[in-house]
Amino acid sequence: MSKWVYAFDEVEQAEKHVDGSWDGVRALLGGKGANLAEMTRIGVPVPPGFTITTEACNAYLAAGEKFPAEMWAQVVDALEGIETKTGKSFGNPSNPLLVSCRSGAKFSMPGMMDTVLNIGLNDEVAGEMVKMTGDARFVYDSYRRLVQMFGSVVLNVDDEPFEDVLSDYRARRGVETDSELAAEDFEEIVEEFKAIVRRFAHQDFPTDPLRQLALAAEAVFRSWNGKRAFDYRNAAGIDHNLGTGVNIQTMVFGNMGDDSATGVAMSRDATTGEPHLEGDFLVNAQGEDVVAGIRVTDPIDHLRVVMPTSYEEFSATAQKLEQHYREMQDMEFTIERGKLWLLQTRDGKRTAQAAVRIAVDQVEEGMISKEEAVMRVHPDQVDFFLHPQFDPESRRRAVEAEELVATGLNVSPGAAVGVAAFDADLAERWAKDEGKHVIMVRPETKPDDVHGMLAADGILTSRGGRTSHAALVARQFGKPAVVGVAELEIDMANRLMQVGGKEIVEGDWISIDGTTGEVFAGQLSTKVPDIEDPWLTKLLSWADEFRRLEVWTNADYPRDAERARSYGAQGIGLCRTEHMFFEPERMPFVQQMITAESPTRQQEALDVLLPFQRDDFAGLFRAMDGLPVIIRLIDPPLHEFLPAYEDLTHSITDQKIRLAHATSLRELDEILRHLAEEEHMLERVEALREMNPMLGTRGVRLGIMIPELTKMQVRAIFEAACRVAREGIVTHPEIMIPLTSHVNELKRQREVLEAEAKAVMEEQGTEVDYKFGTMIEIPRAAITADQIAEYAEFFSFGTNDLTQTTFGISRDDAETGFLISYLEQGILTVNPFASLDEEGVGKLMKWGVEQGRATRPGLEVGICGEHGGDPSSIDLCHRLNLDYVSCSPFRVPIARLAAAQAAIRHG
Repeated sequence: MSKWVYAFDEVEQAEKHVDGSWDGVRALLGGKGANLAEMTRIGVPVPPGFTITTEACNAYLAAGEKFPAEMWAQVVDALEGIETKTGKSFGNPSNPLLVSCRSGAKFSMPGMMDTVLNIGLNDEVAGEMVKMTGDARFVYDSYRRLVQMFGSVVLNVDDEPFEDVLSDYRARRGVETDSELAAEDFEEIVEEFKAIVRRFAHQDFPTDPLRQLALAAEAVFRSWNGKRAFDYRNAAGIDHNLGTGVNIQTMVFGNMGDDSATGVAMSRDATTGEPHLEGDFLVNAQGEDVVAGIRVTDPIDHLRVVMPTSYEEFSATAQKLEQHYREMQDMEFTIERGKLWLLQTRDGKRTAQAAVRIAVDQVEEGMISKEEAVMRVHPDQVDFFLHPQFDPESRRRAVEAEELVATGLNVSPGAAVGVAAFDADLAERWAKDEGKHVIMVRPETKPDDVHGMLAADGILTSRGGRTSHAALVARQFGKPAVVGVAELEIDMANRLMQVGGKEIVEGDWISIDGTTGEVFAGQLSTKVPDIEDPWLTKLLSWADEFRRLEVWTNADYPRDAERARSYGAQGIGLCRTEHMFFEPERMPFVQQMITAESPTRQQEALDVLLPFQRDDFAGLFRAMDGLPVIIRLIDPPLHEFLPAYEDLTHSITDQKIRLAHATSLRELDEILRHLAEEEHMLERVEALREMNPMLGTRGVRLGIMIPELTKMQVRAIFEAACRVAREGIVTHPEIMIPLTSHVNELKRQREVLEAEAKAVMEEQGTEVDYKFGTMIEIPRAAITADQIAEYAEFFSFGTNDLTQTTFGISRDDAETGFLISYLEQGILTVNPFASLDEEGVGKLMKWGVEQGRATRPGLEVGICGEHGGDPSSIDLCHRLNLDYVSCSPFRVPIARLAAAQAAIRHG
């Protein structure tokens, strides 16, 4: 017989079911259920309960939403176990047991699935509870919560009708919060809520406690496939096949008076990582009041004032849990008439800054090892240290102009600038379909808003605290966020907000700073910061101890090289020389070189370009003193340096029209001169025009067809190297010949270019340590790598083009066309231009490495496409035994961490 249900004190049985693996226990019971069982085992005060397994959820969904055989009988047995532990009876008015029903998947998904509290209440039970407790307000407050939650979660009734009733009662009584309403109010509200259920769900609120529980459990199971949960899993990379557990737990009440409270807190600051409790709580409330942002919460430190004994007990419990799990904890608690209960714990969501600081601090506290710290921080979290910040001068001007309109809670760092969107659907549409930068503005966010939050650049709410839904999701996905801006008044009907004496209409620009909590009207300028965080510096230094792969950078200019080196780059893996040609003062000579009708005119242009290139390379060599610099010779087809064919034809047509209407000889001469120049340019453009330029005359083919061009580049490289060598700079130029597909191309080009290099060194009287190599970006080059390695001292995989030529698709066309559909349909699971295709491109790379090194042992091999900064691609490069990855300067710190994690992961 399958076991579908485990009591919180049956964790050992669950371990046996999964062969003792804690990861297996989490998969079976869900993270919440596993942690409730573990807290019970180590003596933390947890209300008794049980978990229906994730296996039951998957079986339920697979069977067309039917409970698996024997599951419900096991639920009833487990309920009897709770009754024995508590001395109460489920459904018995004289001594009623009330329970909660909560979701809990293997990986935390805050607010994405459903919860129902106070199950077991009906009119008869409520009446007896009033007699037993003498507190009618508490009983009917709990009852109305059950009807509202049950209606919303189980019967799919919108929240608005319920909230309208509560708002009406608050207005009639002249109070601001629900907690100020009287018992009689709540008793009337219960009846109005039941009428809402009857009107919108077309059925009565069920009075049978067992039926309430069964329907609630089904709702939790179904919520696994709800849109908000599905979107969240997509964004967080969580498998859709895991299923969720259902946790049935004895209700404890934080709304029984001024000696009761409920809250959510972290064992460390989730924004900064500082080692102190951070969170929110409310006296005389239930948990949903805290996380929903409906009431203004108190900071957890204030609990020390109002309930000092409970605060000290909770603080000690938080430390105990953190020591036990060896990780920062996010805890939900309730204090019922002075008694502390823990309702859940989980590894806390945190900002990137907090993740890094906590990992480093826990090493220095002796809690975890350096290897664990390195593995704790996701490489993408390092990217958040480079999130934009407001330019200080732009901020100063905004403050002087009184555009600083409000300050709220700084719950997720970074600056964000965008147009205000007041609902999630609009935020998503503007961001995805129209390419707008968006700040999503809401009174508070709910799980149904997640798709808009993921699409937005930043999040702003008028309500909510540091543990609100908005704060948790923003931290999870690195979105700058400011919450709890009390002075922000949002008029959803008229799509505008008022704050700081200003009216901001939906679509107006606003700027928020999630680091400081500031909100500005209008657009502020942003800048990318340098990495100066001491905890990140230390973590990356540990990463450097473990990684085997070197991390180089793609840099075309000295300023990029200097920045990359400051970030830890160990060389330049790609300098694109053609980018230097696009400088305005150089372009006329580049075009002269291309359009010249005689070798003399062409050489004149090359002679002008030579000193420009020489200075470029000298600057790079100085910036990378002592480190290798790979310089790729010109790669794109020449037509890219000329005006577009369509633009020229349109301009010539315009000139001819002007010619027909010329009114003076001077104007006529000017038009004729322009017309002759453009017609000559058009002839050259037409001559160079190719049907498929990506596979046309470019790279090594261009060097063979116009050897003077690449000879000029090699001369500039070696003249620069010799010049800076005389300054005491140590240079290691590596000349990369692109787009090789046949060994004879490389052989021919290297012969010509190496002769030029040797001639320069002889002229200069200086020897330079150099290499010649090639870019492997054509499948044939990878397949014949053994031959190519005879003439190449290094390989650099150009994985952008190698992916295009392996798949036979154009990246520019695919990523705006069918590739999107392929990803949505699951034909491809990942974008091969974002993460390397291990089964196809990866096999070509593996073959190329092995065959190349079979010919030339010790062959230097790296990667220089955009994949060089992608963590999963870096993992593959480690396993393929590459020597380095090269990426943009801003990805260098990310690559350092990813390379270390690959080394630790694979031993």
